[in-house]
Amino acid sequence: MKADNKKFLGLLRQTILLFAAGVILIGIMASFSVYQYSLRYVMEQMMDLSISAGRDTRSYICQFPSHDWLIRYWYENSRGMDVEYDADYGPGTKTEQKCRLLEEHQPQLQLMYAGTKEIEALPEEDQKLYAEIVYSWTITRIGQIARNYEFSYLFGIVSEEPYEQQFWLFNASKIGGLSGNKFGEIFELGMNLTTTEKQRKAMRSAASGTPSYAVNQDGKYADYYYPLTSFDGHDVLIGLTRYYQTVHERVLHRIYDLGLLLLLIMCALAGFYLLMIRRTVLDPMKMIQKNIRQYKETKDSSVIVKNLSRLRSQNELKLLGEDVTALAEEMSRHTERIEKITAERERIETELNLAGRIQTSMLPGGFPAFPERNDFDIYGSMDPAKEVGGDFYDFFLVDDRHLCMIIADVSGKGIPAALFMMASRITLSHNIRMGKSPSQILADTNEAICSRNPEEMFVTVWLGILDLETGILTAANAGHEYPLLKEPDGSYVLYRDRHGFVLGGEAGMKYREYEITMRPGSSLFLYTDGLPEAVDPDENMFTTDRILEVLNESPEASPRTAVMNMRKAVDDYVRDSEPFDDLTMLCMQYNGPDKKGAEE
Repeated sequence: MKADNKKFLGLLRQTILLFAAGVILIGIMASFSVYQYSLRYVMEQMMDLSISAGRDTRSYICQFPSHDWLIRYWYENSRGMDVEYDADYGPGTKTEQKCRLLEEHQPQLQLMYAGTKEIEALPEEDQKLYAEIVYSWTITRIGQIARNYEFSYLFGIVSEEPYEQQFWLFNASKIGGLSGNKFGEIFELGMNLTTTEKQRKAMRSAASGTPSYAVNQDGKYADYYYPLTSFDGHDVLIGLTRYYQTVHERVLHRIYDLGLLLLLIMCALAGFYLLMIRRTVLDPMKMIQKNIRQYKETKDSSVIVKNLSRLRSQNELKLLGEDVTALAEEMSRHTERIEKITAERERIETELNLAGRIQTSMLPGGFPAFPERNDFDIYGSMDPAKEVGGDFYDFFLVDDRHLCMIIADVSGKGIPAALFMMASRITLSHNIRMGKSPSQILADTNEAICSRNPEEMFVTVWLGILDLETGILTAANAGHEYPLLKEPDGSYVLYRDRHGFVLGGEAGMKYREYEITMRPGSSLFLYTDGLPEAVDPDENMFTTDRILEVLNESPEASPRTAVMNMRKAVDDYVRDSEPFDDLTMLCMQYNGPDKKGAEE
């Protein structure tokens, strides 16, 4: 007994010494750690903001289909462009007048959606107007981005290895600003600046795909670089400049105040905690230890319950004593619950797998779907992100002459989306078989869904009916992805049809239908947003551009081969990433009415 008391007193003395040393050491380490963490936090926050601002800038520029042409034109014609550097685009600016002039010259040209081929087909005068208009829009927008993210400077540069020069491509607008080559002034298009070694290193890192930054010599400003694009060996980077010295000084001041206050509080409380530690911690711990040893020898839980119930501590140590006595019984109950949960989970998984098989069986299958028909070929696939999904496709012959094709995507995933999908499909099929036009089918289906849609779900739908004798495809789009169309002996291109509102979103909506004349050898590729939005392990999306690239590697491939090639390309791209959304594809090739007769 005396040996136990001696050990206990020794533990108390050690606790006191360790506590005193710990107070001092923790105070020093806490101050240093908070200082280092705060510095790192400031730089990480600035880098995160620069990446967000750079991403926003790149997204805005890349939304123009002709952005590669624009960047090249700005670079090659920098001295001949007439640009407003000190005014945001709006009423009364020269850019507004240029917009009206270009609209008079090219009334059919849609500036936001014009592709490179459309622009290159314009006269040189109109090409210049287009480049100057979009340049003004760009510097206006990035000016807004710079202000939103509180950056002092936001700009675009062109450079190349060894990155000793910066060719100034664009600069955030600044109303009433002065042009020049000093910080705070507007750097005009075509200006060349010499870089420092730190800037060259940061630019090289950004050009390789890793955003980076360089602090200037006086330590007050930092230039952040974000990749935009490249052409002909030139790298185009987005640059952002931020003044952070004030923030840094404020952080240091707060750290100093916090560290001093923390040290004073710890010293004041140290004495009180040391006095209370024996009564509230060490004595109860000794009692718990003694009863654990006794329980280890006797295995009598009633004795340990009786002894530990006398603990005077009203804290976690008392609860610890109670938990020790209840551990064996709780483990038995827990094991039983796990067995029940496992059985229930297996039952749910079995039912979900059965539901998935039922859903898959309701989609058109058994390819080739129409072996007796030679005037067209069709193939589809649907891979749900979960056991069941909200995507679906369908195709069937309305009569011997007309082929109906549908692809749809329900909001959400899992069982709710699957149930809503089935209801939407039934309603669509009913309206189709009543002989209505595509626009009327969508309108009537929308009314039916809106009339009984308490969960406010919706579905995007592309629906088309192909006249197999004339090749005329009549279609309508309710908020779905753009279809991809291939002409005979051509490549797949994005067909930007006009979208209507989603089905189930709002009652009373009207839908506009359009016609496409498909010649023998034409193909149509339909898909849901799970295809372009599939992501790799770095969360980069597959994108529509990559879809076109995969299809145009074998543009003459059969529908089945085209879908299989796309499926393989997506699998190789996402690798081990979990599917984010359902993935559905439908491809149809029109062979023409004469081909069937020739083969017979």
